[in-house]
Amino acid sequence: MTIQIESIIPTYFTPASSEVWSKVFSLESGSRYLVKAASGSGKSSFFNFLYGLNNKFTGTIQFDAKDIASLTEPEWTQLRREKISIVFQGLRLFPELTALENIQLKNQLTQHKTEAEILAYMKRLDVDQLAHKKADTLSYGQQQRVAIVRALCQPFELLLLDEPFSHIDDVQIDNATSLILEEVAQRNATLVIASLGNSYNIDYTKTLLL
Repeated sequence: MTIQIESIIPTYFTPASSEVWSKVFSLESGSRYLVKAASGSGKSSFFNFLYGLNNKFTGTIQFDAKDIASLTEPEWTQLRREKISIVFQGLRLFPELTALENIQLKNQLTQHKTEAEILAYMKRLDVDQLAHKKADTLSYGQQQRVAIVRALCQPFELLLLDEPFSHIDDVQIDNATSLILEEVAQRNATLVIASLGNSYNIDYTKTLLL
């Protein structure tokens, strides 16, 4: 999926000059982008625009030459099920469900991964032993790793990661980035990661300063 972005500006705050706001650029399939930004600069807003949760902006965003402003809610639902996956900064896990149930909940819509594959991914990020523990009993770093596995266990052509490693140690960051890059390469997907500054040793196609 090719994403064309033309002169977008949030309507609810005045952003500082950047390589995102008011600019014309594209996000290409198979490419990796780092959105590097300070807190409060609008990176979560940018991700929410791309995920269809916020339409309060001027300018245009096109997915494969189709303006997302024309998409209906059923079309957005289909996109989020089949083409766009995200790790929110706030994670949005269901606290009353176990770690495994949180991952399975979305995977069940597409049957994209088997339970054995899910558990193998959890093992790579050292959270397999937490599979049957409720999400609200896990540390924030453990929850982040569960959210990363959840995001990978669905079809996607665009993967959005909003500060996904903020509470994870360096060893687990390396494990997570290795798994993420394998999945992205396998699907020829577009990867967009937001960070306050760390590049996580990933070879990006481009860094966008926000």
